[in-house]
Amino acid sequence: MGDVGKIVIPGGSGHIGTFLSRSLAARGHEVVVLGRGFEGVRDGVRHVRWDGRTPGPWAAEIDGAAAVVNLAGRSVSCRYTKNNLTEMMASRVDSARAVGAALAQASAPPPVWLQMSTATIYAHRFDQPNDEATGMIGGHEPDVPGYWRFSVDIATAWERAMSDADLPGVRKVALRTAIVMAPGRGGAFDVLRRMARLGLGGPAAGGRQYMSWLHWLDFVLAVEFLLENEISGPVNLAAPNPLPQRDFVRALRRACGMPFGLPATAWMASLGAFALRSDPELLLKSRFVVPGVLLDAGFEFQYPRWPEAAADLT
Repeated sequence: MGDVGKIVIPGGSGHIGTFLSRSLAARGHEVVVLGRGFEGVRDGVRHVRWDGRTPGPWAAEIDGAAAVVNLAGRSVSCRYTKNNLTEMMASRVDSARAVGAALAQASAPPPVWLQMSTATIYAHRFDQPNDEATGMIGGHEPDVPGYWRFSVDIATAWERAMSDADLPGVRKVALRTAIVMAPGRGGAFDVLRRMARLGLGGPAAGGRQYMSWLHWLDFVLAVEFLLENEISGPVNLAAPNPLPQRDFVRALRRACGMPFGLPATAWMASLGAFALRSDPELLLKSRFVVPGVLLDAGFEFQYPRWPEAAADLT
C-alpha cells in the first residue's frame, strides 16, 4: 500500500484507536477516524462523526480509501450484565454491518478491510496453544461459567458480520486480538500496573491460566504488515510467547519494582473485578493464543517476550 494511502478507522477514538491513528499518521498516511464525539483535526488525524449503526455522510470517507480498519465496539472492561453484554454484541455487529454496507455502495471500495475481533473466541484451555489453523473455538468448555459462552458468541457474530458482506475484490482480515498493552490511562496495562504497585499483583486462582498479550507497537506494526501483505481470514494478534498468569504478574512486579503481590482466590478475583466495574472472566479465562499466520508470513515482533515488554511499558 505504500506510504500515502488513506486509512479510515471506524471506532478509532478509543484507547487502541488513538495510538494506532497517530502512529499511522506519523508514518505518512492520511488517517480519518469515525467516532461519536469530536469532529475536526487533532494530532494530524481528521475526525468525522458517525453513529456506528447506519450509513450516512461518513460513508463518503470510505469511497476511494486505501483501507478500512474497523475498531468499533463497546469496551469489554465492564460488568457482564445482560444489558452490557447485549450492548457489546450490538455495537460490534451493527458497526461491522454499517462498514460492510458503505463498502458495498462505494464506487471505489478500499481493497482491504481489517476488522477488529478478539482472541476470546478461543477455548479456555491449558494443554496447547490456539493458533488460527488448530485453535479450538470456545463456548463448550466444561467447568466454566455459562455466561462465558456469550463472549464467544459475540466474537463469532462480529466476524460473521464481516464475512457475510458480499464484497468481491475486497480482502478481509479478522484481527483476533489479545490484550493490547500500552502506556497511558484507559487501557488494561494501566489497571494492571496500578494493581502491581499497590501490592495486589499476585497469582489469581493459582495463576495457572494463560495470559496472551501484545505490545502496542507490535499491534501497529502488525496492522501495517497486514495492510501491505496479501493475507486474509482470521489472524491472531498476540505475542508469540503467552505465559501463565502467575509468571505474567511476577514479571510485571519486577518491572514495577514491587517485591511482592498478594495472591487472590477465584472469589477474591471476582470481588476485585466487581470493585473495578469489570468482570473476572478477563482474569480467570485461560487465553492461550499464538500468532501462527503472522509468524509463518515472516512478521518480526519487536517485543516477543513479556518481561522485556513490561520493562519497556513501565
